[in-house]
Amino acid sequence: MPPLARRLAASRLRPRGGRALHTGPPSDPAVLACRLASRAVVLFAGPEAARFLHSLLTNDLLSAFAAGGASSPQRYAPTPNAPARGPAGPAYAALLTPQGRFLYDLFLYRPPPRSQMLDRTGSAPETGEKPAQEEGEPAEVLADVDAAEVDELVACFKRYRLRSKVEIDNVSENFACWQRFGRNVVHTEPSTQEPEAQSIGWGQGIDHAGESAAQGNGHGWQWLKDPRLDYLGYRGIFPADTIPPLVESDKEADERHYQLWRIENGIAEGSTEIPKGEAIPLEYNLAALNAISFEKGCYIGQELIARTHHRGVIRKRLMPMKFVDEKGEELDQAVAPGSEVVNEASGKKIGTVNTALGSRGMGLLRLEEALKQGSSLRISDNKGVRVQGVRVQAIKPDWWPAEWTQMVDQQSAVA
Repeated sequence: MPPLARRLAASRLRPRGGRALHTGPPSDPAVLACRLASRAVVLFAGPEAARFLHSLLTNDLLSAFAAGGASSPQRYAPTPNAPARGPAGPAYAALLTPQGRFLYDLFLYRPPPRSQMLDRTGSAPETGEKPAQEEGEPAEVLADVDAAEVDELVACFKRYRLRSKVEIDNVSENFACWQRFGRNVVHTEPSTQEPEAQSIGWGQGIDHAGESAAQGNGHGWQWLKDPRLDYLGYRGIFPADTIPPLVESDKEADERHYQLWRIENGIAEGSTEIPKGEAIPLEYNLAALNAISFEKGCYIGQELIARTHHRGVIRKRLMPMKFVDEKGEELDQAVAPGSEVVNEASGKKIGTVNTALGSRGMGLLRLEEALKQGSSLRISDNKGVRVQGVRVQAIKPDWWPAEWTQMVDQQSAVA
């Protein structure tokens, strides 16, 4: 049984917000859904909302939002019960400092237009009209952001607003972020939609019960493919008073399960795991997580990103780690964030733990020493004092491009 499944099968899920979560082991611990209390929702509204964000952030948002438009090619052959076009999937992007350091990460959604939302009966569009092919830039963009930084983020974007026609508001009271994840929801198809939602549409013979289940209780909100990696399943923004579709069958879990899933795959999220004002985005693998476009025009901090990318040498990267004892057995809660990872042979520091949960963690490590065959890594505290009995196993994630470690692999082969 994989490490995550083993932990989940032995755990008890904790209650959230007065609604009891399932307290027994999930029937299938490889498929879970959770509300992300660590994330908040910000609304950017106005005729220039998309262009405003596009000018500041690292990704090409105009192209991302246009991907769901009528002018884009259909990803699947049409069926009698399928919509003419699916919604544009979320885009992942970051706001950087002028020096190219990380500030905030954002998942950006084009909300479903009112013509695609159902009325309370679930039998007709809320507007009373057939859904239209809506083109052009969206007048509203919803952003899923780090809840711990939401007030500073809103203030930061307002400083950049100047004369742009865009209003920026924290709407977390009205909306919540959710994630479906696990090995059984890995989605490798090109479509951005959850498969159960793809079979639902307008036309004769509509199954309204299925439509309600796939569309989020009849409000037009859907699960969409996580824009970073297939490993991560589906993500969505839903009305705060709505339990998203497909959650009950998958079992609702505590957010720590999702955090552990990310840690085991070496994927950081938010300003706690990607140090605000310090982290270099390419070292935290944001390019491979589809957060950075190297084709779009200027954005804040682009100069450092472009120079580092074209130089092609990144010696440190965020990596997942396992904490074990002298016998190789996993150790729970043995390491604190901020601890140093040290090469036992040389005594030199090769990196720092920035996130730890149970026996797993992530840290920014020097690739040459972390992946060197036969290297022995240990933990010391932030004062350089060795922590007795705690070893570190650095793990190269399966999703990493081969070129990231090609030089290290060649050196190991020669040795």
